[in-house]
Amino acid sequence: MQSLRRPRLTPAIADLRRAVREQLPASGLVLVGLSGGADSLALAAATAFEAARAGLGAGAVIVDHGLQAGSAGIAQVAAEQAADLGLDPVLIVPVTVTDAGGNGPEAAARTARYAAFDSALAGTGAVAVLLGHTLDDQAETVLLGLARGSGARSLQGMAAISGRYRRPLLGIRRAQTRQACLDAGLTAWADPQNADPRYARVRVRSRVLPVLETELGPGVAQALARTADVLREDADALDALVPALVAAALSPAGAGSAVSVDRLAAQPAAIVHRMIRAVVAGEFGVTLERDHTLAVARLVTHWHGQNALDLPGVRVERQGGTLVFSAPRPTQNKGPFRSHGTS
Repeated sequence: MQSLRRPRLTPAIADLRRAVREQLPASGLVLVGLSGGADSLALAAATAFEAARAGLGAGAVIVDHGLQAGSAGIAQVAAEQAADLGLDPVLIVPVTVTDAGGNGPEAAARTARYAAFDSALAGTGAVAVLLGHTLDDQAETVLLGLARGSGARSLQGMAAISGRYRRPLLGIRRAQTRQACLDAGLTAWADPQNADPRYARVRVRSRVLPVLETELGPGVAQALARTADVLREDADALDALVPALVAAALSPAGAGSAVSVDRLAAQPAAIVHRMIRAVVAGEFGVTLERDHTLAVARLVTHWHGQNALDLPGVRVERQGGTLVFSAPRPTQNKGPFRSHGTS
C-alpha cells in the first residue's frame, strides 16, 4: 500500500531523487536491490517517488544470503519498508552462498546475489535492477584495485549502467544516503559486516581513506571516483579498436587460430595485450592473467627462438610470422606457464 508519509524535500532527498531520475528507463518495471541499509533504502525511497512521477513500475528484490543470524527477519523488515514506500512487487529471494571457486566469501556472496537479481529480472519481466553503490563505494573499489596492481579495466570501478544493472548513486556520498533516510523518517539496518575489519574493503573505508583525507586534504574519494571515470573512457576507447584489428589479423591454423606477428607488432602495447586476450577469450573461452599475456607478447617483441607456451586453457607458439593459438596438450604443465627453449 502506498505510504502516506510525505517527507519534506531536503537537500539530501533532492539529490537522490535527481540522481535516480537521470537513470530511470523510458518505460517498464524497475527493481531496487534492497538490503535495508541506508544506501539501498534511500535509493528505494527515491525510486518509488520518481518512478511514480514518470509512470513506471517500481519494485524491490531483497536477497537473503543466510550468512548472519536473523537474516530472514532483516529481509522481512526490508520488504515491509519497500511495501510501505509503495514498491510492488517486493521479492525476498533466499540464496545459498558457496565459495566453490575459492575466491573468498565476499566474491561468493556477490555471485549468489547477482544470480538472484537475474532470476528476479526474468521472473518479473523487469527491465533493470537499480543498485545502491555510492561514490564512496567507487572510491574504495579504485583504491583496492590500486593496491592489488590491477589494470585500467579494474581501476575504472563500477559502471553507472552495465547491461540491465544501473547504479544511480555513484555521484552520491554515503553520508547523503544516511541523511536522506533520517530526513524521510526511515530506519536503516546497520550491517555488522560493514564494520568488520577482517574485510579489506572495511579497512579501506574505516582506516585508509580517513588517513588519506587527513594527510592529503579533503576530496580524495571524489578524486578516486574521477580517476575511475577517466580510466573507463580510455579503456572503452581502446577496447573499441580491438575487434576490427583482431578480425584483420586472425586466420585459421589447423586446429587453432593464427595471428599475424606484423599486425601485432605495429600496435602499441596496450592494444597488443588486448588483442591477445581477445583472441584467447574468443577462441578458447579463457581469460588470461597479465603474466600470461606478457609472456605471449614477448613472442612478438622479444623473439629469439622460444618454443611454445603452455598456458592455462591455451597453447601459443610462434611459427615464422604468426602466433598460433591452439588447445592445450594433455600433458600441460600445472604451473603458471612454461616457456621451452631459450629464455
